[in-house]
Amino acid sequence: MKYFNIPTLFSALALVCAGCRLQDPLSLWNDGAPAKTALLEFVAGATNAGSESFIPPDERIAVFDLDGTLLCETAPTYFDWALFEKRVLDDKDCIPTAAQRDAALASRENGIFPPLGVEREQMVSEAYAGMTLEEFSAYVRAFCDEPQPGFSGLSRGDAFYRPMLEVIDYLAANAFTVYVISGTDRFTARALVAASPLKLAPRQIIGSDSEIAASGQGDADALSYIYKSDDTPVLTGRFIVKNLQMNKVSAIVKEIGAKPVLAFGNAMSDASMANYTIGANPRKALAFMLVCDDDEREYGNPAKAEKMRRACAANGWIPVSMKNDWTTIYGASRRCRK
Repeated sequence: MKYFNIPTLFSALALVCAGCRLQDPLSLWNDGAPAKTALLEFVAGATNAGSESFIPPDERIAVFDLDGTLLCETAPTYFDWALFEKRVLDDKDCIPTAAQRDAALASRENGIFPPLGVEREQMVSEAYAGMTLEEFSAYVRAFCDEPQPGFSGLSRGDAFYRPMLEVIDYLAANAFTVYVISGTDRFTARALVAASPLKLAPRQIIGSDSEIAASGQGDADALSYIYKSDDTPVLTGRFIVKNLQMNKVSAIVKEIGAKPVLAFGNAMSDASMANYTIGANPRKALAFMLVCDDDEREYGNPAKAEKMRRACAANGWIPVSMKNDWTTIYGASRRCRK
């Protein structure tokens, strides 16, 4: 009869289990989470040349919203609006208009924000007029180093959802091309992502747009001005388009030129992108929506969460529960302060 060395056996089992954990590409997701299972099965089929669900690598396109999907969204407000508040109220190099100052004060002191629309976006865009793209990127990156309000041990630039970073790494490892399709200004989003753990090139970041001009252009029309060797691109302060809802579909069509097979969002402003992805798609396609239902590790919103669950059921989207599907949000050492 052969006897086993019990301590050695347990050590071997521990190594096997550790190996299993290392092989789990979504280790920050709870086992059995419906969204995790759906994504793993989708990728397994998409990458199996013998499967009916196989998708050639050049068609493996995934699109992600930014705020509230990859990044802390409203604690206490959106990243781009918080940046605007800092620019208008705290930056001695900025001479704000009365409207800019009043709007920034109302939001910072009373939590009152101007309605979403062209007027608000134009006001924000004007706050950075004259900055070169390098100056603006440095300005955003410096803001990323500041503490994230409402949390301990977390900077603004590190306030990314760790389980969603795993998703992007997992997709990249399986030859998916990932794009961020954000309502945040394109250059703000690019600088924010560049300072983050996300490994995405600037060309993969698509956002709202403001006008760019040459530093020596003055009042000359862009069609008549020839860029000179000593010119540099600068922000004019003139707003062009807010990249939300149908504008997200337009951006995908214009800038990617191919239909995604995966979409990830968190709000009804991402609905068009989600429906475009799964609707009349010649390939198998899925759309996921994050549900803000965690009021311990994040500022959950029960009413908003329930509304999104109903929208998922009505539209064929897969809900992602921040509370039930994830083992962590920002990391074990990061705490939400109520």
